[in-house]
Amino acid sequence: MERRKFLKYVGATSIYIGVSSCASTGFFRRKYDEGVCREAWGKLANKGEAFAYVNPDKKLPNVFIYGDSISIGYTPTVRTELEGKANVFRFHKNGQSSNKFIPFMEKMKTTMFQPYLKGGWDFDWDVIHFNVGLHDLKYVKNGKLDLENGKQVNTIEKYKENLHGICEYLMKEYPKAKLIFATTTAVPDEGADGRVAGDSVKYNKAALEVLAGYPSIAINDLYSFTKPNAKDWYIKPHNVHYNDLGKKEQGKEVAKIIAENL
Repeated sequence: MERRKFLKYVGATSIYIGVSSCASTGFFRRKYDEGVCREAWGKLANKGEAFAYVNPDKKLPNVFIYGDSISIGYTPTVRTELEGKANVFRFHKNGQSSNKFIPFMEKMKTTMFQPYLKGGWDFDWDVIHFNVGLHDLKYVKNGKLDLENGKQVNTIEKYKENLHGICEYLMKEYPKAKLIFATTTAVPDEGADGRVAGDSVKYNKAALEVLAGYPSIAINDLYSFTKPNAKDWYIKPHNVHYNDLGKKEQGKEVAKIIAENL
C-alpha cells in the first residue's frame, strides 16, 4: 500500500475507533437538563415532602429508596441525616407489593433516565435501599382492606418467588449499586385493618431465606429495630403506621445503615 493511502487509512480507522469508544462511554450522550428532569418528575411523582425533586450534586453518591408508606415516612429524615454526604432519592409513589416492583421500577427508568428522556438523569445508583412485604401480607377485597372476606395479596411462596425476581433484576440492572434490603416492620400485636398479627415475622423469615442466596445484599433489620418501640411509635391502635417520633428514629437508623454502605 502506498504511504499516502496507508496514512489516510490509519487516520480514518483512528477516528472510527475514537468515535466508537466515546459513544460506548457516553461521551456524546446528551447532558443532564435539570429543567427537563424537574418537569418530568413533577408529572410522575406524588405530592409531599418525601417526593420532592432532587437535583443531584455530581460530587456526591446517589442513594435510592424504594418502599411503601413506612419508607415514605422516614425518607425526609434520611435526607437530613445524609445531607452533604449523598443525594437521597426515593421512588415516586408508594411501592406497594412485590409483584409491582419491577414494572414500577421500569416505569421510573423510562420516564426519568436517558436515553428514554432526552436530557434526563444520566447517573447510576450507588446504593439502593429497598423493601416489599407489608402490602404482600395484607388481605384485600374490591381494592379495600378486608381481613374477613378478602384475599391475601401474595402468599408467602409467591412473595419469595417475586423477591427472587427483584434481586435478580436489581443485580442485572444496577450491577455497581450496593443493595440493602430492609425487613418489614411489624403488624401490631392486636392486629390491624386488613392484616394479621405475626405475619410480618413469617414474611421476614421467608425474605431472609431468599436473601441467603444473595450474600452481597446487605440486610437492614428494621423490624427488630422498630418492634421494641412499637407502642410508643405507632400512630394509633390497629394501624401499621408510625408517628413523627417513630418516623424520625427509623430515618436515623436507615441513614446510618446507608452511610455504612456508601
